[in-house]
Amino acid sequence: MKSEIPADSHALRTASMDTATLEEQIADFGNDFRRLCTGVEQVIIGQHRVVEMTIVSLIAGGHVLLEGVPGLGKTLLVKTLSRLLNMQMSRISFTPDLMPSDIIGSHILVTDENGVRRLKFQPGPIFGHLILADEINRASPKTQSALLEAMNESTVTVGREQHKLPRPFFVLATQNPIEMEGTFSLPEAQLDRFMMKLCVENLAGDELMRVIAGSIGDRPPDNVLGPDRLGEMQNLARHVLVAPEILRVAAGYLEHTNPASPTASETVKKYVRLGASPRSGQHLLACARVLALTADRTHVALTDINAVALAVLSHRLMLSFEAVADQISASDIIAEIIKR
Repeated sequence: MKSEIPADSHALRTASMDTATLEEQIADFGNDFRRLCTGVEQVIIGQHRVVEMTIVSLIAGGHVLLEGVPGLGKTLLVKTLSRLLNMQMSRISFTPDLMPSDIIGSHILVTDENGVRRLKFQPGPIFGHLILADEINRASPKTQSALLEAMNESTVTVGREQHKLPRPFFVLATQNPIEMEGTFSLPEAQLDRFMMKLCVENLAGDELMRVIAGSIGDRPPDNVLGPDRLGEMQNLARHVLVAPEILRVAAGYLEHTNPASPTASETVKKYVRLGASPRSGQHLLACARVLALTADRTHVALTDINAVALAVLSHRLMLSFEAVADQISASDIIAEIIKR
């Protein structure tokens, strides 16, 4: 495989290495990616896109919001990933009475061997590699905000002390889109920290029959990759090339979601109150780089951008009341922008 490296200074360049070594690393990347997908799909049936995009987001270093009705395997997906990646998983059940200290931890009074009492920080369940935020929209906005610093900076601040979280660190949150009683919608600042929002759909046909019959295949092997190998894949993905033309397309998608932009369509001006943030553009390219490597390429193609655009951008748009009345979704608007 030979890939031309653009001479433009804006293009990102791979780390200096000979062609044979690079080809070998890309081949290993693709093989490990497929092994991980196959391992998860031995347990999670009929959700190929959700599984694939979740793994893409993890390699890209982002957090994922899984939305779907109960019983579709969202929690099982996270547990399976934890076993295959050999990463410590912490499960936090978000309830209306959950407090921020229940998540990040607090200071407790302890007595040392000399009988002296002092305050000691007791870490909360946020101190893990893979955090399952179960039913995240059931907790109050105050409690939800406890994740903001952790998801953006991989740290938590208690009092005047800042504590670093383990690396790697991922949050996979679930929410039920149907049951609205006793729930709190995630604020825009919280949504923007999720790299992807994935909708877990109901199954049908043979896949549904396999699930209800209890036929979920063989138990996947433990420790398919491990945190160290995951870190190597993340590092390789950061060196994938992005040509100036592709960068302009990604920036154009963001501009087209902004109703104040001169390039915005009449649909966007009518139905969108707030467009996608610059952070979403960074996430868009990060996910596209991972997809490029799975296709044995050292550069991002337009197909990579389009493949992840819906999952990365749709949950970041604030829609107007007209959109709700006319039954226009954020996904409809993103799809129109891609076509344009």
